[in-house]
Amino acid sequence: MAMSASVRFRLSTMMFLLYAVWGSWAVVAYPFFQQRGFSDVVIGWLFSMAPLACILAPFFAGQIVDRWMPTQFFLAAIALVGGVLLVWMGVATSPAVMLLAMGVYSLLFAPTLPLTNSLAFHHMKDPDREFGGIRVFGTIGWIAAGVGLTLWRHLCDPAFKEMMSGFSLSGEWFARFWDVWWQPSTTCVVGDLFFMGGVISIVLGLFCLILPHTPPKREGVNPLAFVEALKLLKDRNFLVFLLIAFVVTTELNFYYIPTPQFLADIGISSANVPSVMAIAQIAEIIVLAFILPTAVKKLGLRWTLALGVIAWPLRYIIFAFGEPTWLVVASLAFHGFGYAFFFVASQIYVNNVAHSDIRASAQSLFALVTVGLGMWLGAQVFTFFKIVCTGGAVTGTGWFDPVYASLKHSLGTDVAAADVTNWTYLFLVPCALTASCAIAYLLFFKPTATQLKVVDEVA
Repeated sequence: MAMSASVRFRLSTMMFLLYAVWGSWAVVAYPFFQQRGFSDVVIGWLFSMAPLACILAPFFAGQIVDRWMPTQFFLAAIALVGGVLLVWMGVATSPAVMLLAMGVYSLLFAPTLPLTNSLAFHHMKDPDREFGGIRVFGTIGWIAAGVGLTLWRHLCDPAFKEMMSGFSLSGEWFARFWDVWWQPSTTCVVGDLFFMGGVISIVLGLFCLILPHTPPKREGVNPLAFVEALKLLKDRNFLVFLLIAFVVTTELNFYYIPTPQFLADIGISSANVPSVMAIAQIAEIIVLAFILPTAVKKLGLRWTLALGVIAWPLRYIIFAFGEPTWLVVASLAFHGFGYAFFFVASQIYVNNVAHSDIRASAQSLFALVTVGLGMWLGAQVFTFFKIVCTGGAVTGTGWFDPVYASLKHSLGTDVAAADVTNWTYLFLVPCALTASCAIAYLLFFKPTATQLKVVDEVA
């Protein structure tokens, strides 16, 4: 029996709003933090909060919804509180206050990702067929948030409003529209990204109250259940897979954190950055729908994972050159390609290599090592190299000062203008590491024929 249209609509809307909250601020927060005058060290810790929360939050959140509270009410509560925190971050000017707000918000937001998935699965008749069609609305929500933020920033531009009031079908008007669109005269309200995210989060919280009822199981759940999956580390292939995946995810923050500022530096208006970065999610939808199923089935896991990882160094090498602008913008599609190939193929492999009684634990272990520990370390590694590749003297980092000074002198960034980043040097770091990871997958990761046969069936 198929899922009812009402349930499908509510689950799809839930995914749309959840990822719209995330997409409204996550990809454009770095320039805002710089506007506030926060140092790279502070910004690095701000972006470390979400990975740390992904390590801690599942323990308490899982216990609450499994024992005491219906999932939809818990999601409503944390979305409403999260919305208030996002608005607070939009007006916060103190690094300490921002760190506190981001830390608390991250603890609230982190469990929403697995809990919305589990709620959706609970109400599906055929998850294998139905989940993809519902989850894709999350990616659409992310794209809509980016496009919406861009439109909002243009509506704040006096030149844009004047141009729209004088609309005509002449070639001259369209030429002027093109010029004003790519070079708006104002950046709009400071903190608008967090205000937008906060409003959407509050809407999400209210909407969660009408989600399908998902009561707690009221049975004991071991919060350390993922430890059971550690037995998989005895499998050499799984150990190699997990180690390489860890290294790969440490480099993702070289995309997530600085790309908005990098695009602005090469001439993309800050008003257009949110919608330009949505190219990655558009590519992700296309890859998931039309390319990935065939790739997994025809090429197998080794090549699928390797191709997914190598998409990132291809993007980073284009970023390192930094021109032409159209190629840099087009290369954003590599992120959607790599994300879909790497993470989806990884989840398929983990699901297939683990026995049915430890599959959830194995997925938790994979998330802990990658999205948790990998992304946290990646934020620290990025901060280190960002300071090294940025002009001006470095002080106030303690015993690291001599290390930074030596590296900056060897690269020549110590004599560059303060706050000017050598993007070529910076992006060559993740380029080298992700390319090495792709090669390592091909050399050392060799799933058994049984595992590959199961993958073929899944695909």
